[in-house]
Amino acid sequence: MGLNGVPILTLITWAPFAGAVLIMFTARHHPLAVRLIAAVATGISLLLSVVVYVAYDADAAGFQFYEKVALVPLLGISYEIGADGISLVLVLLTAIIIFSGVFASWTVATRSQEFYALLLTLVTGVFGVFVSLDLFLFFLFYELAVLPMYLLIGIWGTSAQIRPRGIFGWAIRETGVGSKEYAAMKLTLYLLLGSAFILVGILALYMAAGGSSFSFLEMEGAAFDPVVQRWVFLLFYGGFGVLAGIWPLHTWSPDGHSSAPTAVSMLHAGVLMKLGAYGIVRLGMGLLPEGTHDWVALIGTIATINIIYGALSAMAQTDLKYVIAYSSVSHMGIVLLGAATLTEAGLNGSVFQMFAHGIMTGLFFALVGLVYEKAHSREIFRMGGFGRMMPGIATAFTVGGLSSLGLPATAGFVAEFLTFLGAWRSTHSWWLFPAVAGTFLTAVYVLRVVKQIFWGPAPLHGEFHDLPDAKGPEWVALVLLMFVIVLFGMVPGLAIGPIDTATLPLLTRLGAWP
Repeated sequence: MGLNGVPILTLITWAPFAGAVLIMFTARHHPLAVRLIAAVATGISLLLSVVVYVAYDADAAGFQFYEKVALVPLLGISYEIGADGISLVLVLLTAIIIFSGVFASWTVATRSQEFYALLLTLVTGVFGVFVSLDLFLFFLFYELAVLPMYLLIGIWGTSAQIRPRGIFGWAIRETGVGSKEYAAMKLTLYLLLGSAFILVGILALYMAAGGSSFSFLEMEGAAFDPVVQRWVFLLFYGGFGVLAGIWPLHTWSPDGHSSAPTAVSMLHAGVLMKLGAYGIVRLGMGLLPEGTHDWVALIGTIATINIIYGALSAMAQTDLKYVIAYSSVSHMGIVLLGAATLTEAGLNGSVFQMFAHGIMTGLFFALVGLVYEKAHSREIFRMGGFGRMMPGIATAFTVGGLSSLGLPATAGFVAEFLTFLGAWRSTHSWWLFPAVAGTFLTAVYVLRVVKQIFWGPAPLHGEFHDLPDAKGPEWVALVLLMFVIVLFGMVPGLAIGPIDTATLPLLTRLGAWP
């Protein structure tokens, strides 16, 4: 059980929740103690995630660090967890992002006790989803990851910096479009609708498998009727696709990203969207191979729309957070495209892109939060010349931007190269061309933003003077995220090795190897 008898995945998953409970018993007038508890709790999860990553046996097939405790034997519900190469990489991603997010949000002052408690509860749900091997447990953790978002955005978020004009300007102002309350409600309604689809799909598989167990491993060995596979896969694709930001179910995402506080934006785009893609790969493709083949052409085609639409939308934005938000929609298209290729290179690239984009967009949102905190603006064309005043932030943004556009020696390049190779080798090789076009569009909007805000001339109105650079705890987040981008770009085998041990059995099950 676990690692040498230690339930290490349980410790990783529940350490943040233990921190949340401890925070709620901490006096409100000790905000530093609250922050330190959050840092220690997430630091424990990060340290143990690295231990698990190093201890993972790439030569052994299946799930490792396995734990199982019966919860409701009558219904076949168990606390059953384990990790393979895919979930291992995403657990590490989550640990890095939440640890960085705590330091990037070090200055949160409003009701910091509740903020950190909700944040740590949310991340417990995310860890739980990535290691769950019981579908009922999976769904409970999924809801635990989604529901705190409403409060985190609605209370600690910021409203979009938009000025509605024209014939519909009054209506937009009156309905609250662009406000943090609007974004929180829209996100919650969309994700709850997706959750309903997922729950129906899980219950359908449970009944089709005999109604005796929710175990993923037992369902993996079941031979589901092709009709069941076809329609349950569609339920999973729609339900998880909402969270993954697939077009046209993505519209909650830019509003949610732009209104969320810094740490929540980092988790939201860096991890939660990957949770949706993980659900499609793990439950949809892992349990329903025939259903996958029925819909894979549609999935890949929609993924190419995501790539182009997201990139074009990012180019049209003037609010910096909206640029990063639509960029995430585009990059999630690459994730889903890689999975749809049903090739080893493509699926490896898909999972690697989940990791690479998670780190990159986590860095972006940390930086946007710092820029807004210091300049009190997110309007791209109002700002300029910040590189001279905040060279550290400018350097970090440039590193993130280069990874976003796929520069060699960054994690983004490896992920995109593998995905494009998989697209070319797939039965729909034309997918490669819109995917590559999306990369060129990404270069346009990323370089425009970097030049305008950081390396271009300062605005003539002279509004911004002596803006401070990153300081103290903020550097912990920035340095860690930049280090990971470069490390996994220079040594991609650190991720590809574990990922490959999980994707090859999946492709064999899909009848699509090599």
